[in-house]
Amino acid sequence: MNPKSTYKAALYMRLSRDDEGAVESSSITTQRTMLRRYAEENGFRVYDEYCDDGWSGTNFDRPEFMRMIADIEAKKINLVITKDLSRLGRNYITAGQYTEIYFPSKGVRYIAINDGYDSDSPYTDIAPFKNVINEMYARDASKKIRSAFVTKMRDGAYIAAFAPYGYQKDPSDKNHLIIDKRSGAIVKDIFRMASAGSLPIEIARTLNGLGVPSPAVYRCMTHEGLDIHSYSQRKEWTSATITKMLRNVIYLGHIAQGKTTKVSFKSRLTICKPRDEWVVVENTHEALVDKETFDLVQRRMIARTCEKKGSFYNIFSGIAKCADCGRNMSATGSRKKGSPANLTCGRYKLYGSNECSNHFIDYNVLYEIVLASLKEQLHISSEDRSTILDNAEQRQRKQERKKDQISDLVKIKKRLRELDNIIEKLYEDSVAGRISDTRMNNMLEKYEQEAKRLENQVSAIEEAEAEPPESQQASREKLDKLLRQITDVSTLTPKLLYKLIDHIEIGQGHYDKHGHGKVKHQSVKIFYRFQMEAIIKEYQA
Repeated sequence: MNPKSTYKAALYMRLSRDDEGAVESSSITTQRTMLRRYAEENGFRVYDEYCDDGWSGTNFDRPEFMRMIADIEAKKINLVITKDLSRLGRNYITAGQYTEIYFPSKGVRYIAINDGYDSDSPYTDIAPFKNVINEMYARDASKKIRSAFVTKMRDGAYIAAFAPYGYQKDPSDKNHLIIDKRSGAIVKDIFRMASAGSLPIEIARTLNGLGVPSPAVYRCMTHEGLDIHSYSQRKEWTSATITKMLRNVIYLGHIAQGKTTKVSFKSRLTICKPRDEWVVVENTHEALVDKETFDLVQRRMIARTCEKKGSFYNIFSGIAKCADCGRNMSATGSRKKGSPANLTCGRYKLYGSNECSNHFIDYNVLYEIVLASLKEQLHISSEDRSTILDNAEQRQRKQERKKDQISDLVKIKKRLRELDNIIEKLYEDSVAGRISDTRMNNMLEKYEQEAKRLENQVSAIEEAEAEPPESQQASREKLDKLLRQITDVSTLTPKLLYKLIDHIEIGQGHYDKHGHGKVKHQSVKIFYRFQMEAIIKEYQA
């Protein structure tokens, strides 16, 4: 262990909106005081403080956290101190990646004060399970937030951050829409041109020719703090923008929400939900278009839509991306026998070689590359499986039992203290003659009965904590089933990909002459959620 004087400490603090309603001990001020005092008492020299206020623990792209990582890379820091492990993060895979791999590889000591964790100590086995528990807390908070949003949507409240083009949020009620005169007039013109037979691309060209700000540009103009250069790459009107607007029932005065969902509270990727699962509430605000015009536009658009053929479904949608421009890879036809499709750069597909190159790869080839890589990454021995189940089962049972009881126990004990104070005051009033003996005895009996009832509740909760958990075998089987679903991979599904893979980058292929033919070489980078570095697969055929 290095002398303490050689340490350059980073004091890291984090508070999310989910933590704000907890206890005072979670506040940034309290965290800062605790960390400073700990560093001073242990003789650690503080290099800098890093504070992410209002950032979720499931997101590791926090500005101050990334600044701290940059300082570690620059060798300015060799010690990180937090209040507890949950301040570092609530994603147990990524948090474990930092504590078990990244910090040691950079020679950084990590201390979580309240959890008694010190990476220089040999007794750190509890950390992975603490990280699992912290993630379970974040998962529970995510469920409650989603439930609240669904309730609002069903009540017809508009919950998106920005009003759709043509509307603005009502100053007196942020969940209600009112017409924006300037952009609302443009929406009416768009539907008028579409109902007269103009194509979306023709409408877009007309608006661009007139210098009308596109929805993205107009939003930045009307919302201080939004920078159009970082907010949107394409600043002009496009046929895709027009088509999306022409299909939106928001302009009929209805609200359709819940069109997409995140596969996990840890994932940024969203997937589209079937139309019958949308939350649609009619007549919530003033319409910009009458139903006759809207229906006419829909009929014209259907007449121009080509019918889809076959049952092919691209499971890499939203995950496979062009390695050069970052655009999603798009499915196109394939002439190869047995291949359902090729994937090609979406920017190249829309705008041609002036914007990007094709980056095409056979769909089946990518499928086999990713499946083989996942099998390599997720293989574990039967002994490791048993150890994981034992540890996870023990921690999960303990957490589930206490989660709902802790809050009740705190409230009950607080009320018992209040009753003690009330009873003490009654005796003082009786002695001083401010209250009669009869009244005092009646009130005393009432409060004593309440106190006894609450004491019985405390005893019941504490006894329940000491009781052995029920259905241990069922819980273990459930955990084992979940573990096998993750590790025994035979086929790829969108849900599996979204859980384990952040994204896949497809490089531009090139051909080398070989004998009488040519060989294609192409690089595929797979970015897993549980690893810091990408897995690179070189494909040739």
